[in-house]
Amino acid sequence: MPDSNASPLAAYPGLCGKVVVCTGAAQGIGRAMLDAFARHGCRLVLLDMDAEGMDAAAMQVRERHPGVQALCLRASVRDDAAVEQAYAAARAHFGRVDITLNNAGISMNKPTLELSGEEWRRAIDIDLSGVFYCCQAAGRIMVAQGAGVIVNTASMYGVVAAPERAAYCAAKAGVVALSKSLAVEWGRHGIRVNALCPGYIRTALVDDLIARGALDAGRIEARAPMGRLGTPAEMAEVALFLASDAARYTTGHAMLSDGGWTANGYL
Repeated sequence: MPDSNASPLAAYPGLCGKVVVCTGAAQGIGRAMLDAFARHGCRLVLLDMDAEGMDAAAMQVRERHPGVQALCLRASVRDDAAVEQAYAAARAHFGRVDITLNNAGISMNKPTLELSGEEWRRAIDIDLSGVFYCCQAAGRIMVAQGAGVIVNTASMYGVVAAPERAAYCAAKAGVVALSKSLAVEWGRHGIRVNALCPGYIRTALVDDLIARGALDAGRIEARAPMGRLGTPAEMAEVALFLASDAARYTTGHAMLSDGGWTANGYL
């Protein structure tokens, strides 16, 4: 829940009643986006492999926002046929799809010489191909509607690189390029496509990397000009802006929200 002592959250235009498909909705940034878009009166479609987590997320958002409509669909973004079926189900249930938030993803933090072919393929399949399948399924619906918005969660490591993250950086850079390509191709159909590029965000995935010693939270906080990791709720606010009418002339953009990490060239 938002901190009652914090500054009031912004309200963004043109979102009320919109049908929003959110992948990776069971946890992390995706789950925070559910709350943010429900706050604006959106109708929600949760798409995830974690049925239990997805149901818990839907229950939580209904408790926080009574009357919100939320449909849970279990599918793997690695399966293009399953993704197509899920989007067809979303359109059949709500009549349209206005916004797609592509959050499903995994980390792949491993020395490149130790990276197996299976690990490479898994990262590319989920972090890049999964985004493409969802964009394509959403795009088919949105082209017919003559309007739509897609926000693809990439990473600051889609814009800059780091060691021992070859598969992750390659996949996220692909998401940035894919977003730009689709923005150019589909702009004439009234569809906007942007990439959200978070820095280090305090999610369960990042907490697990810290616990395993794959990330050093102290070093991350020391290097970031803001002096801390970001929060899923902060990323959700950026997604709200990109999806809203406030950003109606913004497309093909990779928006960094990294606490100044990539701006800091001093080690």
